[in-house]
Amino acid sequence: MTATEFPLIIQGGMGIGVSSWRLARAVALRGQLGVVSGTAVDLSFTRILQDGDPGGHLRRAIAAFPVPEIGTEALRRWFRPEGRAPGTGYTLVSMYRHTMTVARQQLIMLANFCEVWLAREGQAGQIGINLLTKVQFPTLASLYGAVLAGVDYVLMGAGIPREIPGALDALAQHQPAQLRADADFEARPLAFDPATHAGLAGMNLQRPTFLPIVSSNSLATMLARKANGQVNGFVVEGPTAGGHNAPPRGGDRHGPLNERGEPIYGPRDGVDAAKLAELGLPFWLAGGTGSPEGLATARAAGAAGIQVGTLFAYTDESGLDPALKREVLEGVIAGEVSVRTDPDASPTGYPFKVVERGGVAIGAADRRRKCDIGALRTMHSHEGRTVYRCPAEPVDDYVKKGGKAEDTERRRCLCNGLMADIGLAQVTETGGHEPPLLTAGDDLVTLGRFLEHTGASSSYTASDAIDWLLT
Repeated sequence: MTATEFPLIIQGGMGIGVSSWRLARAVALRGQLGVVSGTAVDLSFTRILQDGDPGGHLRRAIAAFPVPEIGTEALRRWFRPEGRAPGTGYTLVSMYRHTMTVARQQLIMLANFCEVWLAREGQAGQIGINLLTKVQFPTLASLYGAVLAGVDYVLMGAGIPREIPGALDALAQHQPAQLRADADFEARPLAFDPATHAGLAGMNLQRPTFLPIVSSNSLATMLARKANGQVNGFVVEGPTAGGHNAPPRGGDRHGPLNERGEPIYGPRDGVDAAKLAELGLPFWLAGGTGSPEGLATARAAGAAGIQVGTLFAYTDESGLDPALKREVLEGVIAGEVSVRTDPDASPTGYPFKVVERGGVAIGAADRRRKCDIGALRTMHSHEGRTVYRCPAEPVDDYVKKGGKAEDTERRRCLCNGLMADIGLAQVTETGGHEPPLLTAGDDLVTLGRFLEHTGASSSYTASDAIDWLLT
């Protein structure tokens, strides 16, 4: 691929369902790289089916899956033609584990296939998929499902995806793949064998372009030289990007903190674009680059372009709940919205950006601690057995599994919060709904300039955003 074929704009992967197939498709139709979020997409997949699959889009994609029996079983298990009865909660999917059943793997494969397939349907633009390195257990099945659908790019951050290039090489040839399992004991590698899933081996697959998401020159250099396969370029995210941020270099999320309780980043937390260019690989700058000036500056620094998240997160095509979009955009116009880098909110241990209005996190509400999705659980050894725990789960449960109570303080359930962000909130025991937890990049507060430029108020499209970026 030549430099002229690389996209100027990569639409960011903003989490469960926000980077929806509709958004990725709209961006790809404009000749830029549309990206779907593959992290925990099997959860939104099953909930949409339980809501009756409005528009029939998932059923159309399921019909295109190369092994009909897998789709038939998913529909039998999850599809409710009339949707859920009022006040009825969603049936939960079994939690990710080190070793999963064939059926569980196939659900993950199918969901990722459908998301990519819908984004690619009927158009020749390029589609990528974004996954979190820290959410390890479903990664290989997710990648295989995306590759089956013909995904063009794979982007992965929130960790060190050193073994992903080799996994992509293997999966594109229908060969077994494995990843080292993150655990506090010597655990068996996470393994996935396409041969377990009959009927797929004859497909001719392409190996997607791999772009790890990095926050330092040293990580980029290590991946370029020591990954177990080809790295094709980098997305470089600074600490102003939305979602999870890397902790400050030389420290951790706990300090030093500024007057708002945020980690303090300095010159060491930037990336030297000139040194990055010496690796001879294309790179895209992300975090505070979502403007015409940001694109021009990135290009002047030698970048192939920019990755933009926040600007696309509030488009009509994104998966965010429309009411939340309106509330945030109205707050931006009124000058009442801010973004805070919360050092404790995420169970992952990474700082996490939280959208606030009037100093209070939007949608934040007290909730009874429970862990019923478990996508961010990690694996540990305790009293001679393997346990899975999350700092946002009930404190007693966490401690019983060998965790420290202090590690649970101020942690929030991202799994349920992010599902609520896209209108798929679980019904609680009291008949209410799980509250949302919105994230965005620091440049959310400057979105007013874009709204003024376009004349938009509470609604704009992905095409509007691209037009502005390319002015």
